[in-house]
Amino acid sequence: MTTIAFIGLGNMGGPMAANLVKAGHAVQGFDLVPALRDEAAKAGISVAAAAGDAVAGADVIVTMLPAGKHVIAVWSEILPKAKKGALIIDSSTIDVDSARSAHAMAAKAGLLSVDAPVSGGTGGAKGATLTFMCGGADAAFAAAKPILEQMGKKIVHCGGAGAGQAAKICNNMILGATMIVTAEAFVLGEKLGLTHQALFDVASTSSGQSWSMTTYCPVPGPVPTSPANNDYKPGFAAALMLKDLKLAQEAASSAGATTPLGAAAAQLYSLFNADGHAGEDFSGIVNFLRGQAKP
Repeated sequence: MTTIAFIGLGNMGGPMAANLVKAGHAVQGFDLVPALRDEAAKAGISVAAAAGDAVAGADVIVTMLPAGKHVIAVWSEILPKAKKGALIIDSSTIDVDSARSAHAMAAKAGLLSVDAPVSGGTGGAKGATLTFMCGGADAAFAAAKPILEQMGKKIVHCGGAGAGQAAKICNNMILGATMIVTAEAFVLGEKLGLTHQALFDVASTSSGQSWSMTTYCPVPGPVPTSPANNDYKPGFAAALMLKDLKLAQEAASSAGATTPLGAAAAQLYSLFNADGHAGEDFSGIVNFLRGQAKP
């Protein structure tokens, strides 16, 4: 049994921490939101009064926070209180520069560190089927892998500090763009007299196939488990997709990369969010493309 501190117990962090409890670890958690602390306690997590209290004596520390500024602020608070030689894992999705700064802070404090953002949404967090994209030294990754395997099914070492974040934003830029064009194809198909099922049966087994089509189909019917069949309640909210697309554009600008489709996807999701759909699943952009507020 390992003593693990988990900071950030929201829609993703809460279920992830609960899976560590199920795996037999002693989990000490903290979140600023009282309701989330209450839910965590029901899942067997020992709730601390503050983030610094949660990390006391922990062998492993996991953070799951909204943005780079939050990671830097929380790590600044907890690193002085962490056990020397402990491992710290950040599973937030943040900018690469902040991730690298966090690694430097951990090294200065004598801690091993891994940036390990996730893919798989809330369903993956609950089912322990997440994909972790990891950046950090070989020794840090080797220490983190057994812990991450309790929360996910695929653990990939992408390279050095910040490489996990780089892989995550590249992946989600692909996802955002492919969801838009998949939705556009269904809208065009409707106008041409195709049924959703007919287009799905062709595209899902042909060169138009993608995860956005076969697993997360943006229209009701063909994929019963997709959010389209649940009034677009979010597995991955449009606001989070926009966040990731903005991170990708910031990284592209910094690296001097040309990403015209990524930029267009960011613009469309910005409009979708501004139109009041930030809390809907990102696949709901199909309704925006139709000019409809709701399905």
